[in-house]
This record gives sequence, structure tokens and C-alpha cells, in this order.
Amino acid sequence: MDFLEIGALTAFIVPVACGCVLPIMIVWFIIRKKMNETNQRTQIILAAIEKNPNMDIEELMRKSLPKQRLLKEKQITKMMWSSLTALLGLVFLGIATWLGYVGGSDPDDIPFSVFIGSILLAVSISLAISYHMGKKMLAKEMEAEEKQLSQQA
Repeated sequence: MDFLEIGALTAFIVPVACGCVLPIMIVWFIIRKKMNETNQRTQIILAAIEKNPNMDIEELMRKSLPKQRLLKEKQITKMMWSSLTALLGLVFLGIATWLGYVGGSDPDDIPFSVFIGSILLAVSISLAISYHMGKKMLAKEMEAEEKQLSQQA
């Protein structure tokens, strides 16, 4: 095998690995983590039931489940990510402008920075739209959630 064949093979393997294998591995790790958490909770509950069969199982289940985030918290997280991606997009576009203005740098870096900055700005815009649409659509649910929390406290 000569150097050109290895380069062509690498040029094929790297995108396939990043585009196919990496997302599959990420999903597999997430599912595996959730299954392990569920199995651990199940073992804890079974051990508690074995030690004390008169225990209130519903209360134990409620306490052992992870706390759900509020709708408002989820919406705030969307807005935070929107702001962060907008800032990063503007930074990349600023770098592209600076590289074009100063000159003397590799001209191949300018389209890359513009591409990355544009993608980040597009993601930011989509998250901002999702935030505002969710805020309008989930207003009643968020209000009911807040009332429920104030009654519990």
C-alpha cells in the first residue's frame, strides 16, 4: 500500500466514523447509562421491600425517581444555549472578518470560519424561535406548575 491509498482510505474512514459510528456510540452510552440507573433504583427498592415489607412503595418510588425539571427551567436553558451559540457564531464571523481584513493568513481559513459562524448563528436563531414559541404555547402549563409548587411549599 502506498501513501496515496492510505490517504484515500483515511479520507473515507474519518467522515464515516464521525458521521455514523460516533452518533451510534453516543446514543448507546446514553441508553446504557439510563438502564444502569433504572437497574440500581430497582435493586434499592427491592432491598428496601425485603427489609420492610410494610413500607409505602409509592412514596419510595416517588423519592427514588430523579427530580423532573420544570418547564420554565427548560425554557431558560434553551435561551441560554441560544445566547451562547449566537456569541460563538459572532466570534467566528469576527475571526473571518479579521482574517480577511488583516491579510497575510491562510485564505482557506476564512470560508471555514464563515461556515462555522453561520451554522452557529442558525442554531441560535432556531433555539430563540423555539424558546419564544414554547413560551407562548406552554404559558398555561408553566402557570399551573408554579401554582402546584406554591401549594406544595
